Amino acid sequence: MNESVQDLDEPTLPQRKVLVAEDDRISRRTVVSALTRGGNQVVEAEDGVQAWEALQDPNAPRLAILDWMMPGLDGLQLCRDLKGASDGKNRYLILVTAKAERQDVVKGLEAGADDYIVKPFDAEELRARVRVGFRVLDLQEKLAQRVDDLEQAISQIKQLQGLLPICSYCKKIRNDGNYWQQVEEYLGHHSEVKFSHGICPMCYEKEMVPQLAALKNENRR
Repeated sequence: MNESVQDLDEPTLPQRKVLVAEDDRISRRTVVSALTRGGNQVVEAEDGVQAWEALQDPNAPRLAILDWMMPGLDGLQLCRDLKGASDGKNRYLILVTAKAERQDVVKGLEAGADDYIVKPFDAEELRARVRVGFRVLDLQEKLAQRVDDLEQAISQIKQLQGLLPICSYCKKIRNDGNYWQQVEEYLGHHSEVKFSHGICPMCYEKEMVPQLAALKNENRR
């Protein structure tokens, strides 16, 4: 179930795909083994530079487990760079290290890590933290979708705000192209409103009753 950094174009289930960046081969295989037993697909990186390149791929994992101490680009700097990236991607970063002091934990979280695991770690705990990470990512995506839906709804409402020029007699509205449209035509174009036509009681008495009376008198002739 593992894949190398070069195999990112292979179609996968992105919600179960994890990147593991660890320069020590034995430690990396330990993490990979724990994750694959939990049903995850793993992308491996031997250092921070490979991890950075792998995470720029369009099909890159959303969740990454990063070792603090790596050559070239360590996990701490990698967290800073990923959180500061302007690519708009939501990522969940778990920093793994032997540094267990409170100030080290604070430093890792302030650098942009979403979670922090101290070596040696329990495999079941690692899998549980990964599951939590995916739940957080899913919630973020659902929230972002709701925000987009709300912005679209607000955008539609804004089209109907402001001063509308309307004829005092025929009640047509002048649109942006300086053409006069029926009210229902204008509203139907600028919103999701649909109309079903009827006659109100006042108009029935004012318009329909005289017409019906005139038609009745005409039929009597």
